[in-house]
Amino acid sequence: MRQVIVVDAANVIGSRPDGWWRDRPGAARRLLLKLAALQQQLPETSIIVILEGAARRALDGDPLDLGPLQVVLAPASGDDTITEVTAESLTPTTPPAVTVVTADRGLRHRVEPLGATTTGPNWLWTQLDSL
Repeated sequence: MRQVIVVDAANVIGSRPDGWWRDRPGAARRLLLKLAALQQQLPETSIIVILEGAARRALDGDPLDLGPLQVVLAPASGDDTITEVTAESLTPTTPPAVTVVTADRGLRHRVEPLGATTTGPNWLWTQLDSL
C-alpha cells in the first residue's frame, strides 16, 4: 500500500529549540536534506513538505539534491496549503494512507475529517535522527 506523508515544516522545525528562529531558511534547508535522505529509505512513500513564510527561501541559492522529495511553497497560509495537498492526495479511487505531521490542533481538526491521520513532530524527528 502506498503512503503519503505531508510535513508541516514550520511546525516540525519549531518543535526543537535549536536556534532555528535566527535562520529560518537555513533550518528549512537542513530539514529538507534530512527528509530527502528519509525519502530514499522509503521508496513506497511519498513525502511532501510544505514551506511557508521565510522558510520558502530555503530553495534559494545553491540547488539542493532532494531526489523525489516533493516541496510545496505555500503562497499564503501554510495550513491552507497543507489541507489542500492532503485533500488532493486523498482523491484517487483507491487513495493512499495519508499522514500529516503536525502538532497544530487546528490543522489536525481540518485534515482528519478528510481521511488523513496525524502524528506529531517527535515521530518524524525520531525517524530522521535514526538515519
